[in-house]
Amino acid sequence: MIEPYLLEELVAFSQTGTLAKTAQQLHVTQPTVTRGMQKLEDDLGVQLFNRQPNRITLTATGRHAAELATRLMAQHQAFSTQVQAFDHAQRVLTITATLPGPLLLARQIAQHTDQALSVTTTFSSSDQATDLLTTHQATLVLTQRELQTPTLESRYLGREKLAVNLDQFMYQANQTTVTFAELRGMSFLVLQDIGSWREVIQREIPQAKFLYQTQPSAFRGITTYSDFPYFSTNLSRFDPHVVTPTDHRVCRPIRDAVAQMPIYASYLKTDRQRVTPVLAALRAHWPDD
Repeated sequence: MIEPYLLEELVAFSQTGTLAKTAQQLHVTQPTVTRGMQKLEDDLGVQLFNRQPNRITLTATGRHAAELATRLMAQHQAFSTQVQAFDHAQRVLTITATLPGPLLLARQIAQHTDQALSVTTTFSSSDQATDLLTTHQATLVLTQRELQTPTLESRYLGREKLAVNLDQFMYQANQTTVTFAELRGMSFLVLQDIGSWREVIQREIPQAKFLYQTQPSAFRGITTYSDFPYFSTNLSRFDPHVVTPTDHRVCRPIRDAVAQMPIYASYLKTDRQRVTPVLAALRAHWPDD
């Protein structure tokens, strides 16, 4: 069996091109690399290197071996990562989402359950959901798309509904609901990380300007001391740092169909029993309004 460190040395040499740089990259001495190169040739029974005075290069066989070694090392890393992820998944139920609102609710659930839950702080795309579940990087993915495959299934949780917070003296604020078209041309203060909602508001509101803020603290400060409209959803109440409308603001639901997103919890069928209590808690606390 070829020792993994020998493949690592071969790959490093193919990347750096010299023994000195290979040794430097691997934090070993140059004689160590030289001995490793010779041992790899002896173990394989082939010539991998052309040796000339003051220079060593890969043969055609050496280049081919380096390509194969690169793939093997990547597979080895993937193997280790997936085994570790599976082990972690057996002990901790990890939840991620494609939208911020469902994660807010999930964090609330995590604080009031005896089950070991880990709620991620970053969003995933819907296209990543299957890979996250099958590689055990996530146990539950909360997304606006339903997944049904031979190994995956989804449960409907509820709808996330978009609203806009307006200055009370704007004429739109006198209505019980508004449409995207009625928000034409306005400037909105928006958090940078709002998942799929970003595409919706940019597509649906004509001639609008969006002032994106990367820091929640800056977003809260500006909304508190300015009249810029901003968005919230029926799940925003679960954010302990949410900006609540002040005396001069009103919250108005957006009645367009695309302002409501169905949210599904997707998981491996083999995890059904583990996730059922969490799904029940999410469904029970999901707001109806």
